[in-house]
Amino acid sequence: MNSKEIRQTFLDFFKSKGHVIVPSAPMVIKNDPTLMFTNAGMNQFKDLFLGNAPIKHPRVADTQKCLRVSGKHNDLEEVGVDTYHHTMFEMLGNWSFGDYFKKEAIEWAWELLTEVYKIDKSRLYVTVFEGSTEDKLSFDQEAYDHWKKYIAEDRIIKGNKKDNFWEMGDTGPCGPCTEIHCDIRTDEERKKIDGKTLVNKGDPQVIEIWNNVFMQYNRDWISPSVMNEMIAWEKTYKGSNFEKDRSKKHSESTKLSYLPAHHVDTGMGFERLCVVIQGKQSNYDTDVFQPLIQTIAKASGKKYGENEKINIAMRVIADHVRAISFSIADGQIPSNTGAGYVIRRILRRAVRYGYQTLEFKEPFIWKLSDVLVEQMGDAFPELKKQRELIEKVIREEETSFFKTLSDGLDKIGNIIAYYINNGNDRVLPGFNVFELYDTFGFPIDLTQLIARENGFTVDMDGFNKHMEDQKNRSRGATGAIGATGGTGSWSSNISTEKEEEISNVIRTTFVGYDQMECEVKILKTRKVQVKAKEQYQLVLDKTPFYAESGGQVGDTGYLDNGTEKISIVDTKKENGVIVHFADKLPKDLSKPFKAIVNETRRTLTEDNHSATHLLHAALRKVLGSHVEQKGSLVNDEYLR
Repeated sequence: MNSKEIRQTFLDFFKSKGHVIVPSAPMVIKNDPTLMFTNAGMNQFKDLFLGNAPIKHPRVADTQKCLRVSGKHNDLEEVGVDTYHHTMFEMLGNWSFGDYFKKEAIEWAWELLTEVYKIDKSRLYVTVFEGSTEDKLSFDQEAYDHWKKYIAEDRIIKGNKKDNFWEMGDTGPCGPCTEIHCDIRTDEERKKIDGKTLVNKGDPQVIEIWNNVFMQYNRDWISPSVMNEMIAWEKTYKGSNFEKDRSKKHSESTKLSYLPAHHVDTGMGFERLCVVIQGKQSNYDTDVFQPLIQTIAKASGKKYGENEKINIAMRVIADHVRAISFSIADGQIPSNTGAGYVIRRILRRAVRYGYQTLEFKEPFIWKLSDVLVEQMGDAFPELKKQRELIEKVIREEETSFFKTLSDGLDKIGNIIAYYINNGNDRVLPGFNVFELYDTFGFPIDLTQLIARENGFTVDMDGFNKHMEDQKNRSRGATGAIGATGGTGSWSSNISTEKEEEISNVIRTTFVGYDQMECEVKILKTRKVQVKAKEQYQLVLDKTPFYAESGGQVGDTGYLDNGTEKISIVDTKKENGVIVHFADKLPKDLSKPFKAIVNETRRTLTEDNHSATHLLHAALRKVLGSHVEQKGSLVNDEYLR
């Protein structure tokens, strides 16, 4: 079977067992603060397991696109170096929400693998949960008894809590699981060493292909105070066995109870399944990756399979173009923050391997997106829909990074050579790393990666100190500086006995949505220096002046008490307090004033703010949901 047939066969099989086939959820998550990317097949069903959403279909199957490059599941540095780690991967899954349980899940898994996919039974092993004294859980006899019907007992292996008990997080639905492993070694190797001894031992050719999780418990903290103790313990932990000690502490701090309904949550690695069925030794040798790799080989004039350094470069690029393309199709554009920064890092890692190892000297990765769309566009139609956007974004990112890469690689190469020749203790000093970042725009994580490849570490403390010094210099050039050289002190106009009320009244009441002028009192003032110009800041008890926010500039206008007129040249917020900027102070601060907004300027600014949102809506309608409104500027003359 080719990969398309393998995927479709899985879905058709579970459709025949009464499952509803649902589409993959987006790989990029926009509405969950706990996750940037979908990293497991169950993510989109989390609310069903937690009981926060109604169950529409008790049986569901799908193929889910996943990304693991950050947090707990961080595989990025292994990708391409070995033959089985990936950034983006597919997880085939079948799910039961309070319907069937262990019996059917085990029966159907064995039927699909051995009767439909025709995998050699002598190559398969299964694991079941051995129990846990920490959690007072017994051996999963039920799963064991079901497996005995299909596989010899000497191929059923007891697995520990780490391998065979799945948990969503510190709390929530959880349960024992049973894994199916396949030995893909040659017959000669299998005769030398029993595959059973290699299960869950990290052997790249005795691999887990399917995990069936039986969610039957809910884990919760014993009490809020115990939860806080656990958090405090983690912060102050000083031992060397963190994972082991944490597991014990966590078990002591929580309690397990049965869920009202039992669920099945399975995940089968699509790329690994293709290795097994197609008789390959590596994920990259299957037709999931070979069309991409052969396109890279042809474009570079180099052959895959003859040189390990070249092999790694081609594997990195073939893997990374998938992650980048799917992320863009889901609306995540490369950027300098959050999920966008993760995608930018992945793209730049691919560009660097192509530039240094395959000797590409112009953008090339964007050309691979066509191959990917042809391969996977039927299963994931969003790739076809966003084809032009994917090409455009990748090409622009590559082009902008090539110049940075060329200059930075030359510079870091010279630095490393200098320290090798001069007996350095293999540490790149912070000032060199900062110069690469500040002068050449070279990303710090890329410097760390190249340093590691050359046997160096990076002086991050030194780098951070130079970064902080730079920030302080910037603050000194543009910050608010008083006459004494420090931040100007606030002078209060409230009597001493009322000083304690400042914390309440200092949060100025804003009335500017309904009024363009009102009577006000001045509560506080201070002298500041902004870009070498002396100004004053005023805090009022209430104000009609809109403070700069959401890209809209602050209001201007004036304060008038009949004898004095003080121009307000800007309005901003500082720590939640509305601050008014003036070029001079009133002679008598105790008098009430009338605060009057420049209404014409405000109205024109409001119009442009509305136009910004209309433009944004139009861009999303025409170009797609990837368009995000960031870096807006709205004033009375124009919008950005």
